[in-house]
Amino acid sequence: MPAPVFLPPTSYEYTRVQRVVGEARTPADDVLAAEEPLEIRLGYGPSGQREHRTLAVTMRTPGHDEELAAGFLLTEGLIRRREELLGVRPCPDVQKPEEQGNVVRAELAADLPLDLPRLERHFYTSSSCGVCGKTSIEAVHAAACPLLPADGPLILAPVIHQLPERQREAQAVFEQTGGLHAAALFSPQGELLLLREDVGRHNALDKLIGAALLAGQLPLHRHVLLVSGRASFELVQKAAVAGIAVLAAVGAPSSLAVQAAQDFGMTLLGFVRQQRYNIYSHPWRIISEEPEVRSEVSEFRS
Repeated sequence: MPAPVFLPPTSYEYTRVQRVVGEARTPADDVLAAEEPLEIRLGYGPSGQREHRTLAVTMRTPGHDEELAAGFLLTEGLIRRREELLGVRPCPDVQKPEEQGNVVRAELAADLPLDLPRLERHFYTSSSCGVCGKTSIEAVHAAACPLLPADGPLILAPVIHQLPERQREAQAVFEQTGGLHAAALFSPQGELLLLREDVGRHNALDKLIGAALLAGQLPLHRHVLLVSGRASFELVQKAAVAGIAVLAAVGAPSSLAVQAAQDFGMTLLGFVRQQRYNIYSHPWRIISEEPEVRSEVSEFRS
């Protein structure tokens, strides 16, 4: 995997604030995480008959936009392999000043079938819109979300404790703004391999997965993913599409996230902070240094 790459200066902005400490109020400078809309457009169809259309608009932190678009296409099921994506580039023919730098076009392979009615329905409804869990999980399986390998990686339990601090040390923009989520990819030994930040949790993960896709590194069967905040169903689904078998979250998982992780064969960890965490599914991948304990946890394999 490539070395961690951080966000450009356009990912944050400065502002003046009134800082209050006790009864004292003084003017000061503050740093904000930048947030702007990104329009993702598609180019598709046979050579000589290419068509273009807008796929989605997402609020994001500027930076790594091509990776965000590539990861979004993969995790939403529009593509399944690197070869189905010819490329992603900024659109030069935007009409409005506010669109400058905020529109990208993804060119799909000429022979790739595109389910236009599915696009019209805007994929499947997220849990935030009140859809029942069973319908969402069936929709993900219908999009060919793969079952994960029934083997490693095996992670020593103390390694998990080290991940949040290593992630925070690498979050340069978060240290300045305090307003960004992160998705970080680690080796089974706890080495930080790749990190992406964004004001949106899903965008940060799509950027990370998109970087791996464009680098030809998928599937990520031998890696560990740590996300800031809670673990939602959609984050579990995106990680499963990328082949990630171990997902750790600083916050709590939702009930649907746990159900999905169990179904996909994913090890899901929550509350990974302050030298503690909970294992919600497939605990056999987290092993102890003591051989006798390691043989015991193997009984939990399903």
